[in-house]
Amino acid sequence: MTVTARPLVQAKYAENAETTQYTATNVKTIIDKFTATNVTGSAAVLTIRIVPSAGVAGASNAITYQKSVAAGSTEIFPEIVGQYLASGEFVSTLAGTASALVIRMSGREIN
Repeated sequence: MTVTARPLVQAKYAENAETTQYTATNVKTIIDKFTATNVTGSAAVLTIRIVPSAGVAGASNAITYQKSVAAGSTEIFPEIVGQYLASGEFVSTLAGTASALVIRMSGREIN
């Protein structure tokens, strides 16, 4: 068994449409950190989902729902830290505002 720590999502703007950010492809994954930095002058919200393999992102798989990130601040998301993804499962996000939140996720992939 090989464990590789790595960025799962490089720093990027969270889209204001439901977007798959990371898929555990032929690996198992443990999420170690997820942050969102609001680079605007107004609060912005973020929803994070962990979706089963072949599933569809929706209300039933929200890990955090419309969490508000204050203007100019960074939030960590303890709700997603330590979550385990089996092969085929994925993390999807939905920002309330485009180009407001810069997200990054890191973790460990297990082969």
